[in-house]
Amino acid sequence: MTEPTRAPGATTGPRATEPPTTGPSDAGSRAADPPTAEPGPGVRATTPRFGYGTNGLTDLRLEDALVLLADLGYDGVGLTLDHMHLDPLAPDLAARTSRVARRLGDLGLDVTVETGARYVLDPRRKHGPSLLDPDPEGRAARTRLLLRAVQVAADLGAHAVHCFSGVAPDDLPPTDTTTAWKRLEESLTPVLDAAATARVPLAVEPEPGHLLATLADFHHLRRLLGDPAPGLLGLTLDIGHCQCLEPAAPADCVRDAAPWLHHVQIEDMRRGVHEHLPFGDGEIDFPPVLQALTATGYQGLTVVELPRHSHAGPELARRSIDFLRRQTGGKGATTP
Repeated sequence: MTEPTRAPGATTGPRATEPPTTGPSDAGSRAADPPTAEPGPGVRATTPRFGYGTNGLTDLRLEDALVLLADLGYDGVGLTLDHMHLDPLAPDLAARTSRVARRLGDLGLDVTVETGARYVLDPRRKHGPSLLDPDPEGRAARTRLLLRAVQVAADLGAHAVHCFSGVAPDDLPPTDTTTAWKRLEESLTPVLDAAATARVPLAVEPEPGHLLATLADFHHLRRLLGDPAPGLLGLTLDIGHCQCLEPAAPADCVRDAAPWLHHVQIEDMRRGVHEHLPFGDGEIDFPPVLQALTATGYQGLTVVELPRHSHAGPELARRSIDFLRRQTGGKGATTP
């Protein structure tokens, strides 16, 4: 396991009182306050629908992982496009995607496509090249990967395509966030166009340590892109990341993010430390989070995100669904 990282701008303890200092505010380019919205009177409460990320099941064949999740009673899967499962760069992608789509249908699993594979483009640089890469061809390679992901998502009937910005590029001084944000805007524009054509929402994830690290950063990007409709450009909200560095409590983050929410990742975490933990090993109070997801009418998947725990993937998948069902008053895992 790699060492956990302390998130920039986060304080210790269950909540921070000051907002983190990452993102466009460093250059004075962010509006005073990001918008918040409460669901209107027409929003219907929903029951959370749980999934598990394949990046936490990398020691299993994709077929075995999908059968396991269906047997345990999960509603869906967060499918990371990577070499060990649905490789986005290998030949016959369309045919392989079609087979996966049929299998998902047979098993009754919904899906969100995730694009956070560590070394899918570069075997030596984690998450490289990114949408912010100093090399224009590197940025273009990441854009092409996301374009493939949009097509895969359309062919699978996925809820959304997940993506993130990448870390701030090392060719720019820390004070020059304007150039970094411009690169992100230009790199994502063709992806957003393709997503609109495919009718697949793009769900951007605020990631600790990345240029786009917070909910406020997401709203900065949204403005740069011309304020696309929430049904096209939305959020992946990682509940652990909220605990890690957002100024608001995780349940409040859910409510603030609700109008743009297309994908949710969930795990435990501690304040100020970006380390994905099994439920019960961190500091998050989960009932208010799950109640907020229900009250806001969120209809997508809430996917367990434990990418450093594949060595114990099957057991953690069972324990995780048991925990989540108990929190929502439902039954635990189905015995395979």
